Amino acid sequence: MTETNPTLDIDIVVPCHDEQDTLAAHVRRLHAFCTTSLHHSWRITIADNASTDDTARIADDLAAMLPGVHAVHLPLKGRGRALKAVWGASPARVLVYVDEDLSTDLAALGPLVAPLLSGHSDLAIGTRLAGTSRVVRGSKREFISRSYNALLRTTMGVAFSDAQCGFKAVTAEAAHHLLPLCEDDAWFFDTEMLVLAEHAGLRIHEVPVDWVDDVNSSVHIASTATEDLRGMWRVSRGLATGRVPIAPVYEAIGRRPFTPAHLGLGGQVLRFGAVGVLSTIAFALLYALFRPAIGAQSADFLALLLTAVGNTALNRRFTFGVRGRAGSGRHQVQGLVVFAIAWAMTSGSLVVLHAVAPGSTHTAEIAVLTGANLVATVVRFVLFKAWVFHSGRRHPVRTDATPTDEASTASEPVPLDRRASAASRADNR
Repeated sequence: MTETNPTLDIDIVVPCHDEQDTLAAHVRRLHAFCTTSLHHSWRITIADNASTDDTARIADDLAAMLPGVHAVHLPLKGRGRALKAVWGASPARVLVYVDEDLSTDLAALGPLVAPLLSGHSDLAIGTRLAGTSRVVRGSKREFISRSYNALLRTTMGVAFSDAQCGFKAVTAEAAHHLLPLCEDDAWFFDTEMLVLAEHAGLRIHEVPVDWVDDVNSSVHIASTATEDLRGMWRVSRGLATGRVPIAPVYEAIGRRPFTPAHLGLGGQVLRFGAVGVLSTIAFALLYALFRPAIGAQSADFLALLLTAVGNTALNRRFTFGVRGRAGSGRHQVQGLVVFAIAWAMTSGSLVVLHAVAPGSTHTAEIAVLTGANLVATVVRFVLFKAWVFHSGRRHPVRTDATPTDEASTASEPVPLDRRASAASRADNR
């Protein structure tokens, strides 16, 4: 970990790529604000990432002319890559990121860093979606932003309101633990960092901001949205499978008592639906494979049995957040009961089809069974939520819990030495 410099409180990083027309004016404006308005020691770091125009030279000139301005040149493009590199090497206590276009009113910079400098919070973000925020932007961008953040909260169980505002800060300690876990090197980086931070029990402070859309923004909405959706799927899968090790982050700096990120009904429905779609496709393929050899009813039974086992296992971990081996056997038995109900529905659909249309083709059978299986999927969700994985049957668990700490996390008091260490960390920040 890079040692922090007790004389440098804030490092404000400005990532830029091919910004020769605006960089000088915007950095001078930021420098003037910091000089007159910030009451802590600060530095501005221009993070030029693989610019192909005159941006690199302008950044060096600004660093030579303006005290407190530093320029870094990175060989590869990517906002996330630039922030990871500069934040990871910075000696400052608090690390800040602002968009080069300065769309966010700089008056919010003081309130952004204050709770981090005091030790009250671990991360801070500007939000354009608060009731007191004043935002000027087109209806298309407004709709996309609100839809994205709503989808993020629904599917990933997070509470922060605005993941995309280019106005964020993190303590050096939190960055030390989070940066190695963030895989994205582009626009999804800060969303990924926030999701991991909340799931690790870190405190995120939100500051309502005034924001004016940059009409000359080079961000491509369609490609960025696609990459964001891929990132959400990757992070969701990593958290669900335990591949992303956020438990050590919680143990090191997580806030106690821990309040686990909660995936609401909407998020469970979406995840269950994704698993259901995969199961339905797998069922149709398996049925088509088995049907010529063993007949319609036997093929239906075997295909549904195989997909039911996988469906139960996926929903146990991915949709309902159950970790560890405890209760897995019982859950599979209950899942088989649910399977029997679903099988009765699908096999019944075959009986009806053959009664109504004797000699139906295999294509017709697959179509009818697929529709019946979709209905059975809805029944599975209700039974899984109300019976198999009912929250009243088990202790609430962290999304990062391991099999050995699941039961103790929710019920055991925090030891006094841990409370003392937490207090000590807060005092030393």
